[in-house]
Amino acid sequence: MNLQKIAFGAAMIGTLFLTTTCRPKSDFPECDATFPSCDQVTEALLVGFSTTQDDQLGQKVVAQINGDPTTYPILPRAQYISAYEMVEGLRDKILNGGKVKNKSAFQWQIKIINKPDLNAFCTPGGYIYVYSGLIKYLDAEDDLAGVMGHEMAHADLRHSTKQLVQQQGIQTIIDIALGNGTAAQLATLGTNFFTLGFSRCFEQQADALSVDYLSSTNYNCKGTGSFFAKLLAAGQGGSTPEFLSTHPSEASRVQNINDRGDCIKCNTTPASGTNYAAVKASLP
Repeated sequence: MNLQKIAFGAAMIGTLFLTTTCRPKSDFPECDATFPSCDQVTEALLVGFSTTQDDQLGQKVVAQINGDPTTYPILPRAQYISAYEMVEGLRDKILNGGKVKNKSAFQWQIKIINKPDLNAFCTPGGYIYVYSGLIKYLDAEDDLAGVMGHEMAHADLRHSTKQLVQQQGIQTIIDIALGNGTAAQLATLGTNFFTLGFSRCFEQQADALSVDYLSSTNYNCKGTGSFFAKLLAAGQGGSTPEFLSTHPSEASRVQNINDRGDCIKCNTTPASGTNYAAVKASLP
């Protein structure tokens, strides 16, 4: 008897009686109007799938990244200590702010990919990847903190796992996480993850949660908005950044981030005394 399948089936039946939408519990309930709700059916998809299995699933994606150094050339930490110390410091400030639900459940390891792409992503289980091109493109440490917070929010809210389950089915994802997936299923997992396009609601949730994360740090809590504003300006100039291909943006998105920051009344003064310019110059 497959208890995983029974639990999942029961959860899906239960969703037939749900008429509300799902909003993760916020540290700022008075500002719920600025934190979007998403379809509650997606929450039911993960019944019977633990955060430990999220981590196991993330490890499968990490193995594919490590096995393809041409596509994902990782900068060695020993040669780029200042860059790693900076991104690890950003991560730690976010994690230690008390607003990351799965702080202890996930790994939150971080790597820098040496490519000019304006990109960053976080796998299930909190394995974070930031592209050197993105670090060089951004103007301030606050903006990078915002982007990292956004990607960490996707993992914390288990967005990737939910969409992978929708694409491949709960039992297949469980098999992969437990190491019982076939070669074809693993290949499909990699393809699905790296071509994953989050729903608009998931993106808006990650935007809002990045503001919450940064509200407990010394960074401008609207750092994510500054980043998207720069992307929009570049797009208006006729050169749409690659990051927009997987992270659709618009002026209302920047406004939503600003509204969230205004509502929770968080710090909007950029952090002082950073060595961001020096780190950018140190990258290849």
